Amino acid sequence: MLYDNYAMLAKRELLIRLVKILIREKLVEEIKKIPVEMRPREKRNIDCCVHKDRYIIKHKIISILGFDIKDEDIDLISLDSYAQRSLDNKNVKESILSVVHEACSACMQSQYFITNMCRGCEGRPCLMNCPKGAVSFKQGKAIITQEDCVSCGICQKVCPYHAIIYTPVPCEDACPVKAIKKNADGTENIDKDKCIYCGRCMQACPYGAIMERSKIVDIHKMASRPGVHIVAIVAPAIFGQFDATPGQIITAMKRIGFDEVVEVALGAEDTARHESAELIERISQGDSFMTSSCCPAYTEWVEKHARAFKPYVSHTQSPMVYAARRVKEKNPDAQVVFVGPCLAKRHEADSLQEVDYVMSFEEVGAFLAAYKVDVRECEEAPLNPEVTHLGRGFAQSGGVREAVAHATGERYSTLSIDGLNKQNIALLKSMIKRPQAQFVEVMACPGGCINGPSTLAPLSLARKNLKQAL
Repeated sequence: MLYDNYAMLAKRELLIRLVKILIREKLVEEIKKIPVEMRPREKRNIDCCVHKDRYIIKHKIISILGFDIKDEDIDLISLDSYAQRSLDNKNVKESILSVVHEACSACMQSQYFITNMCRGCEGRPCLMNCPKGAVSFKQGKAIITQEDCVSCGICQKVCPYHAIIYTPVPCEDACPVKAIKKNADGTENIDKDKCIYCGRCMQACPYGAIMERSKIVDIHKMASRPGVHIVAIVAPAIFGQFDATPGQIITAMKRIGFDEVVEVALGAEDTARHESAELIERISQGDSFMTSSCCPAYTEWVEKHARAFKPYVSHTQSPMVYAARRVKEKNPDAQVVFVGPCLAKRHEADSLQEVDYVMSFEEVGAFLAAYKVDVRECEEAPLNPEVTHLGRGFAQSGGVREAVAHATGERYSTLSIDGLNKQNIALLKSMIKRPQAQFVEVMACPGGCINGPSTLAPLSLARKNLKQAL
């Protein structure tokens, strides 16, 4: 579940400040002021000193602008130079995610640790059961020699006083595919050959050290260009982010610069139709089951970590693709911006001709704040009558399953996999030999897209808002 914390709030403040100076067309002139304004001397330091606080903010700005922050040249180039490079489209890079090393400095290596709750009992099960002899006693208290510990956790399980705790590295603990780990210098590194762009590490980091590449500068430039028709295709999960009606949210999107707003739920209707037809065909040909293909983090997991599972994944395109195609068929010159909660969509869009840019809900929130748009005070915009509650239901776990079941007349058994965790990954792999259902919906994020890594509302509130919108 998503909770507010100061690192998250600082990121959102940073985005709002960047959008405000973009609106004033003062990006180059004023960007260097942001670290000083966000961390003035009279404000209490987050790190050791105000200078490090400002240095970290500078790195985060550079990452948002789309530059790789591993280069040593970062300390030789000013923020205004990076801003100009961004305006000149010289910020193209492969990495969707980057680690701000200066912010990633306080987590110690994952380990088991014996607290002062240890009573030095005569039974000493921690010592007796440790397979590597890493536990010893000193002055009547147990200690763990970290060099010998293999983090099996047996000592924690057998301790009768619950005196042993596990201290994980939050980002490493959250990653379902072990794509992030510490370098020799103690900072985290993301292995792009393993990363599925689920965004769990970004959500879990308590220092806000993991940043996603943004295209807000490019989107603003495009929206400001005369004669350009810019279309926002909004994921259904957006209706869970605000305490407002779908019509009000669409109006708000137009007020921040979009000429037209199209619901991706319209593409979800296409996905449900094509996916159900594919399911019928596959089952008739003797296939035992088929999984959905809407979630790009899930399909990336299959591609990188479970190739044997690939024959069971639907070939149907995601709702984003179908919605973008509809826009391009109507107006080939339109610039299409997908607006959603998903980090993996940035990666998916990089390989598509139909989608020009991706914008997160956090970035939408920054634009709304910068333009002083209150969604609840916006007037109602008409909704597309082609979109049903089933298309909008794709936003939450079970929505794809429900739409496909409805389209196939409830003829096939169905199952929802709610989140790519260790248990669900093992369940999926077991289905090759023991299928659990004929159609399996898979969502990488627990709760579905309304709980994506770039959302604004916590899951409980998003569910409530979405229910009112359906």
